[in-house]
Amino acid sequence: MKSKSLSLVVLILSVCTPLHAQETVPMDSLVYELQEIVVKSKQPATKLVGSTLVSTIAGSNLQNAGNALDVLQQLPMLSVEDNMVSVTGKGTPAIYIDGRPMRDNTELRQLQSANIRRIELVLAPGAQYESTTNAVLKITTRRNFVQGLSVSNEAETRVRRKWSVNDMLDFSYHSKKWELFGTGYYDHDNSLIKGSTLNRLVYEGKPIETGTTFHSSYPENSAMGKIGFNFAEGNQSLGAYYRFTHSHTDPLNTGTEWMESETPLSRRISGEGNMRNNLVSLYYDNTFADKYHLHFDGNYKGANNDKANATTYDNAQQQGINSTQNQNSNLWAGKVYLDFPLAKGEFSVGTQASYTHTTLDYRMLNQAVETYIPSSLTDAKQTSLAAFASWTRQFGKFSLSAGVRYEYDDYLFTVDGKKDTDVSRIDNFLTPDISLGYYFNETSMVSLSYRMATIKPPYSHLTGGLTYAGEHEIEGGNPMLRDEKMHNLQFFGQWNDFMLQVDYIRSLDTYAFVKQIYPASTFQMLLHPVNVNVSELSTYLIWGRSIRHWRPEVTLGLSKPWMKLDDTSYNKPIFSYSCQNSISLPKDFYLSANMRGQSCGDMHTNRFAASWFVMDMSIRKTFLDKALAVKLTATDIFNTRNNDWSMNTYGILMNKCQSYDRRGITLSVQYQFQPQKSKYKGKAASEAEMNRL
Repeated sequence: MKSKSLSLVVLILSVCTPLHAQETVPMDSLVYELQEIVVKSKQPATKLVGSTLVSTIAGSNLQNAGNALDVLQQLPMLSVEDNMVSVTGKGTPAIYIDGRPMRDNTELRQLQSANIRRIELVLAPGAQYESTTNAVLKITTRRNFVQGLSVSNEAETRVRRKWSVNDMLDFSYHSKKWELFGTGYYDHDNSLIKGSTLNRLVYEGKPIETGTTFHSSYPENSAMGKIGFNFAEGNQSLGAYYRFTHSHTDPLNTGTEWMESETPLSRRISGEGNMRNNLVSLYYDNTFADKYHLHFDGNYKGANNDKANATTYDNAQQQGINSTQNQNSNLWAGKVYLDFPLAKGEFSVGTQASYTHTTLDYRMLNQAVETYIPSSLTDAKQTSLAAFASWTRQFGKFSLSAGVRYEYDDYLFTVDGKKDTDVSRIDNFLTPDISLGYYFNETSMVSLSYRMATIKPPYSHLTGGLTYAGEHEIEGGNPMLRDEKMHNLQFFGQWNDFMLQVDYIRSLDTYAFVKQIYPASTFQMLLHPVNVNVSELSTYLIWGRSIRHWRPEVTLGLSKPWMKLDDTSYNKPIFSYSCQNSISLPKDFYLSANMRGQSCGDMHTNRFAASWFVMDMSIRKTFLDKALAVKLTATDIFNTRNNDWSMNTYGILMNKCQSYDRRGITLSVQYQFQPQKSKYKGKAASEAEMNRL
């Protein structure tokens, strides 16, 4: 048996040409990610329903994959890296489990693949979702859980360049009407990045070269506690929970700075950060007269983030640079909607409101640097109101969905107590969406959809404060950023074992990072976001088929951008490919071997280097009637992932060479005692505002 299994693995690795979409971009402050495609075959059967991909997990060999994250990384249009889920070209989706929003990434680790019935990926979200929601992931569980106590614990250790460990304990107690649940989580994470940056430009009529080297470690300790209740009787239910999160970081960056032929300066950048986050969520849900469904959600989120940074140089003549910043954010939000049948279809109408208040107190403690990076106290308040309506209906072989959303935003921005009239504004906008699908038969269908959305930039990009990044470098936000207006036209088609996705996006006033000369008494370069207009056409051809216990799948992708900034074009396409394999072996073993690659190409102002071959593998074994699971994962086995990129903006050509610690091994062990299904139905009243915070 061992020889047969080994032969099968060798066959997979030798026959499949590496095919994958865009490699996930390093978590750099200025990266605009082109999300990765990972596609799996017809078992589970994936069908196109309108603009929604519906995958049946129960009864397929993916029901033995492990947890929900292991399943998601094998499905069309989805990718998973370091427990973070993303959708190709659309970023992070809103995730719902049995109709309630996922508030913690730990929930996907807790949910076992054997308990998942169906997964739906909504690629053209309707008006009931906020305009910043580009995709929605709905997970439906399948088990009939017993009453009583349920406990699960998962421990994980990972070694790359540094050691990381975490442990998660989850419990719930169910009676006929009541449910009490809680989660505790601790994580020690440590990462290391090495590399160098080179800048070339003409300053005051002379060519200049300046650069840095860096060796950056980022240790973080975080803990989370969550407790809540749920009550259900008849057609109505209500519940609430409270969650507290705390994290502490101690980043350290050692390296050098240099300019022209000067002797490089050795520098040390150290820092300390503390983040505290409180979240309260409550809901009420009721179905009356057998057809009217009413739902209400309320949320409060409060966050505090303290940071202190110190830059010191070995040269005694070079003065140290110290700064501090304190950010406080508060969000109040509510949402109510009503669903009912109308004109042989389903109609939904609702409203939501939110109030957000964020303050940032930045203090530069070096008097010389403060002349061009001043201390400041910024205050941002936003009141948002929205109303929405949507309608769906089936017409024989045609399916139609249409919706409209109206939003009102009142944004007030002050600096040191004075209103900034250039930034403060009141916006009103109407965003429609429509989707039409046609079914030829069970294995052939097409769908065409159009969606307009207004997307607000993150609050971290709207700050007017600047931070010291080096003797000649500054980083900052841009309070002048305008909201993005996005037009998205999508086509989907499925024929037997093939699937085609074509996506055209026209983004007006989206944001991209640039580096340019900053007006100061000395030579300074500023890295910050600006508004740009971008068009992008992406297409992906997908093939997959189950061959007994082996499921190979192949994806070919192309992403072509059109963008121009300051007479410089950023139009180089990215070609991508992947080969994914999953194998169900005897004795409750499950094996996956995934390979991927991409060509060099542009994403906004960034040009990313090629990564032609990257490979990950994992093997999982269950014991004790699947109550105990052990999984071993190897990432970037051959250390071939390329994280280099360059930027050419406003006469400054920057090349960044960096090596991330993606190569490593992870061991996880999970034990579950009487797993039970949560009956909590609460949702996020303002998911977009929470993400912006």
